[in-house]
Amino acid sequence: MTFLRRPTWFAVALTVVGVLVFVRLGVWQLDRAGEKDELLRRFAASAAAGVEDFGMIAETPPVDRYPRLDLRGTFVPGHVYLLDDQTHAGQVGVHAYAPFAPDGKSRWLLVDLGFLPKERGANPRLPPLPTGETRVRGLYVPPPGVGIRMGGNPLPAQQGAEKSMVYVDLGEIGVDLARSLYPRVLLLDPDPATLYARDWTPGFMPPARHRAYAFQWFTFAFAALVIFVLLHRKRR
Repeated sequence: MTFLRRPTWFAVALTVVGVLVFVRLGVWQLDRAGEKDELLRRFAASAAAGVEDFGMIAETPPVDRYPRLDLRGTFVPGHVYLLDDQTHAGQVGVHAYAPFAPDGKSRWLLVDLGFLPKERGANPRLPPLPTGETRVRGLYVPPPGVGIRMGGNPLPAQQGAEKSMVYVDLGEIGVDLARSLYPRVLLLDPDPATLYARDWTPGFMPPARHRAYAFQWFTFAFAALVIFVLLHRKRR
């Protein structure tokens, strides 16, 4: 003889859907934790890696690492792109990007100059770009993630040398420059002589917190099963 009363189809469906949703959310959080672990590993490995030949990886960069580059060329004058609503050390500001023309290459490379805090809510005054032959060193990484593009990017409608953007779209920037860009951006090495902050440690939710959220979702799934049993248990 079973110890449970016969449940309604609605109760069964609600419990099954709830358990599946909670389990799926828990698995998703575990996947996110794995992605963050991999990203941290790549940054740590790149910090001690040697310089690679840009010509070998420029068009098809390796998916499993962030190559270190040492390039010569010139910054393209008259074009700076400000990624708005960025944070660093508790300050709100922008990341400044500038196009760079490597010697002997037909395409341009977008360079992340670093972070500058806003000045009384307004965009900061940018230090002038180096002129003439310039040497740049840093990590060749994918552009920052976009997320949900709500409202579109204001970049295409702007004029002038400095333009703001809410996400980095290499296609849009390439159209604005009338020049094709390489598929990744260059994170410049830290330089004590510059005003830009270049702390490239990823500022995202740590993997341990994702795993804690996963445990929470799995707990909800178990709780849904316990509640189902308690509600349908036969009483003496």
